[in-house]
Amino acid sequence: MRLFIAEKPSLGREIAKNLGKCTKKDGYIEVNDGEDIVTWEFGHILEQLNPDEYDERYKKWNLEDLPIIPQPWKLKVKKDAKDQFKVIKDLLSKADYVVNAGDPDREGQLLVDELLEYLNNKKPTKRILLNALDEKSVKAALADLRNNDDFTGLRDSARARSQADWLVGMNLSRAYTIQSQRAGYEGAVHVGRVQTPTLALIVRREEEINKFKPTTHYVTNVVWKHDNGLIPTTWKFDKDMSDTDAEGRLLKKSVAEGLLTKIQTASLAGDAIIESVEQKKKQEGQRLPYSLSSLQVEAGRKYGLNPQQVLDTMQSLYEKKFTTYPRSDCEYLPTNQLEDAPAILKNLSSIDGLDDLIQKANVKTVSRAWNDKKISAHHAIIPTTVKANVSSLSDMEAKLYIMVAKAYLAQFFPVHTYQSTKIVISCANEEFIGNGKVVLDLGWKEIYAKDKSDKKDEEESPVLPDVSEGDNVAYESGEVKEKVTTPPKRFTEATLLQAMKEIGKYVKDKNLAAKLKECKGIGTEATRAGIIEILKKAEFVSIEKKFLVPTEKGRMAIKVLPDVITYPDTTALWEAELDEISDGKLSLSKFVEHQTMVINGLLESAKNVQIATNKDVVACPNCGKAMKRRKGTNGYFWGCSGYPDCKTTFPDKKGKPDMSAKKSASTGKTAECPVCHKNLRQIKGKFGIFWGCEDRECGATFPDNKNQPVIIKCPSCNDGFLKKAESKKTKGKFFWYCDAKCGAPSVWDKDGMPNIK
Repeated sequence: MRLFIAEKPSLGREIAKNLGKCTKKDGYIEVNDGEDIVTWEFGHILEQLNPDEYDERYKKWNLEDLPIIPQPWKLKVKKDAKDQFKVIKDLLSKADYVVNAGDPDREGQLLVDELLEYLNNKKPTKRILLNALDEKSVKAALADLRNNDDFTGLRDSARARSQADWLVGMNLSRAYTIQSQRAGYEGAVHVGRVQTPTLALIVRREEEINKFKPTTHYVTNVVWKHDNGLIPTTWKFDKDMSDTDAEGRLLKKSVAEGLLTKIQTASLAGDAIIESVEQKKKQEGQRLPYSLSSLQVEAGRKYGLNPQQVLDTMQSLYEKKFTTYPRSDCEYLPTNQLEDAPAILKNLSSIDGLDDLIQKANVKTVSRAWNDKKISAHHAIIPTTVKANVSSLSDMEAKLYIMVAKAYLAQFFPVHTYQSTKIVISCANEEFIGNGKVVLDLGWKEIYAKDKSDKKDEEESPVLPDVSEGDNVAYESGEVKEKVTTPPKRFTEATLLQAMKEIGKYVKDKNLAAKLKECKGIGTEATRAGIIEILKKAEFVSIEKKFLVPTEKGRMAIKVLPDVITYPDTTALWEAELDEISDGKLSLSKFVEHQTMVINGLLESAKNVQIATNKDVVACPNCGKAMKRRKGTNGYFWGCSGYPDCKTTFPDKKGKPDMSAKKSASTGKTAECPVCHKNLRQIKGKFGIFWGCEDRECGATFPDNKNQPVIIKCPSCNDGFLKKAESKKTKGKFFWYCDAKCGAPSVWDKDGMPNIK
């Protein structure tokens, strides 16, 4: 019996449907009377353990406990997946061999492989790669099962990503939360390997906008008259001359106006000639089909859709079998799919606006997109051979389907061919540049010619007349245009996603830019939209007119974190290493070993970081750190967040530290706290001597008797401890009570101890 384990139920149903006669069972589908069994997960059935599940001491966040490095790494079954886990476990015990039917990406590989490892599977395992769910694609994939061991690199890269995220999140979030709370900031500072540098992009862009100062500058345009027509040009002035700024912009209008007067006179004297003419025939190859990121970016620009909407819509089209796998990071296609082109183009001919274009398509055209060397587990997003009735789709589905269809259609049109012309005119020892363009063959751009939203916001290059070097020209007209520089634009969700993909542009160490040119960015096609959603839900950013704006909380997080975490350099290098793991060039153990070293270095920075005290909190009078209101056994008190280095405490008075009260002072004597097993210290307080736990979060206190703490469990409940108090009715008379308030009667004091008979 073959056991197929799919990533999700919808995928499992499509596989079963193409295997034979199906019988639905609880949590699986039986095919051909048990010859094949198809079951499924719901994404990851297993999850990483939390730190306190490795060791209970990690329940409390202490800098001294960091770093937390699991040895070995462990997984557990998710609570809501226990029933399905049992179904898979039982089926696996009966199977002859297994087929990993996770999605064709690194997470899809891992989520099935990790489950098989958890169940100690020793049975032969195959791999099915499904890039589309139509009948033809599924049957072709079933006939081409691969050896699952061929994808260990893909699995290990996903595992490496998961472990790196855990190391960063668990260690650095704890470290910076502790440090920021000591400075008086409320809440946790969540640090993420991808999340934090992504947030930093938004924060730094906002800082650029706030610091921006507009610059007024001037551009001089001159039109020259030639016997064959007019030549529009722009003055190319010496950028090192006076009255220019560091960016080479002309700042004085009078200089430009003086130039116009000068060249008019020189032109009348015949001093204006064609200095050079440069003509080049150029080609622009067919645009590539879409990856998920490129589709998210373009759909955001064109229709204002956010990345998550695009991903959800493409998942819907995929499950309806109209388009291929949506979470693809590839923009290329396998050559064996060229045979599907006639059928796909025939289906597309029923779409309004595409019918005439389909007639011009040539299926014998092989564009640069058809490249087997660029294909890994999946290929670009394209229409399947299943015909889509566009009118029956939702508005969003129809728009995205047509975008995908046009990009596919472009592969069967000629390249775009044009002739570029550059003319240099010399007059009065000044140069004027004219650039023009003549389209020779519109080619694939004809598909987008009528779509205004697909045209870039730039002036069309003019058609220049036929001229030769040495020809005379005459001044026709000139104007000085005043321009004002504008601040950089805030990120939209689409442009932020593009920045995450092209992360090499944003690294702090510019020497890394070239190294990261081939890096696919930070995050993956499947996770980038989710990262942006996390930033919004964590209230690190807000949306204002479709633009991402950092909140005060988001700005604070980036302010307190070091550059090595907030700049994408380290994360981008990690992503490049993950790609190396996928390609079998780097081992998982070496990667984790390297990340552990990096984490140790980052924690040293975190432990020594100096965070300015929040101006809205009470500062400790002894060390300047924030005072925090805490709840101890005897009620609220205020303690310095710099504890244990600073042990300053004050009583609480109506929610504020009572700094007028006499400060407590330790005598230096210690004992073991029975609650948390740390030190109890003997303290001389305002109301006499007592013993208090040095761990402020524990807060346990005990009476003193002859320089020893009185630690007696309540004999009635054996839960609380007996505490001493003065009688309100009889001054100077003391009694003992259970601090757990179990209801046991109090007893009188005798020689500093409870009088228990």
